[in-house]
Amino acid sequence: AQVEQAEAASVQLAATIRERLDCEPDGCLAAGMVDPGDELPAIEDVERRLDRLVKERDNMGPVNLRAEQEAEEVEAQIAGMTAEKDDLVAAIAKLRQGINSLNKEARERLREAFTKVDQHFQDLFARLFGGGRAHLTLSPVMGPDGQVVDDPLEAGLDVMASPPGKKLQSLTLLSGGEQAMTALALLFAVFLTNPAPICVMDEVDAPLDDANVDRFCKLLDEIGRSSGVRFIVVTHHRLTMAKMDRLFGVTMAERGVSTLVSVDLRNAEKLRATA
Repeated sequence: AQVEQAEAASVQLAATIRERLDCEPDGCLAAGMVDPGDELPAIEDVERRLDRLVKERDNMGPVNLRAEQEAEEVEAQIAGMTAEKDDLVAAIAKLRQGINSLNKEARERLREAFTKVDQHFQDLFARLFGGGRAHLTLSPVMGPDGQVVDDPLEAGLDVMASPPGKKLQSLTLLSGGEQAMTALALLFAVFLTNPAPICVMDEVDAPLDDANVDRFCKLLDEIGRSSGVRFIVVTHHRLTMAKMDRLFGVTMAERGVSTLVSVDLRNAEKLRATA
C-alpha cells in the first residue's frame, strides 16, 4: 500500500511539475538553474524563494491574454503613423520648393517692374516740375538675427527727389506741395507701368498752387491722349475743372431737391468758335 501511495504521489508530483514548470521531472534542475553536481539548497530557502517569486508574480496583476494581439495592433498603428509622417515631410519639402520657386519668380518680376516704374517716375517728375531729377531706391532691412537682408521682397522703398534749385533729398524733407507733386509723379509712373481703362483721382490737386495745377492738367491730358485712358477727377479747383472735357456736378435748384448737371466743355468751345 505504501508503494502504491508513493507511486501515486510521484505521478501527481510529475503532473504538477509539468503544469507549473512546463518540463519533465528530470528537467527540474535545469529549470531551477541548478547544476547536477551542486549541492541542493535547503528546503526552507527554496520555499522562501518560491513564496517571494509567487508574490512578485501576483503583484504583476492578471495576465493579458490579448497582449500579443494588442502589440501587433500598436505596431500597425506605429507603421501607419510613420508612413503619414514620411508623406507629411515629403509634402512640406515640396511646398517649400514651390514657395522658393514662387519667391524667385516674384523677385524677378518685382525687379523688372521696379525698373520700369523708376524710369517712368524720373521722366514724369521732370515734366511735372519743369526740371529737376528723382529716382526710386530699394532700402535693405534688418533681419531677425540683426543681419542686413538684401531681398527685394522684404526691402523698403525710398523716394529721392531734387526739384529745380534744390539738392537731392528724401521725399519726407520736401514741402507739402512738392511732396504732392512727387506723389503724383509716382502714381502716374505706376499707372503707366500697368495701365487700366479708367483712373479715378479724388482731390489730388488740393495742395497744389495754380502753376502746379496747370502742369498736372497738361500731364493728365498728355497721358490720356497717348494711352487712351479715361480719367475721372473729383475736384473743387476751378483751373482743374476748366481743363476737363466734361463736367458733372450736383446743384440744388429747389430746397431739398438735388439735380445732376452735366456740361460738355469741348462741344461748348466748338459752338463758341463757330458762333
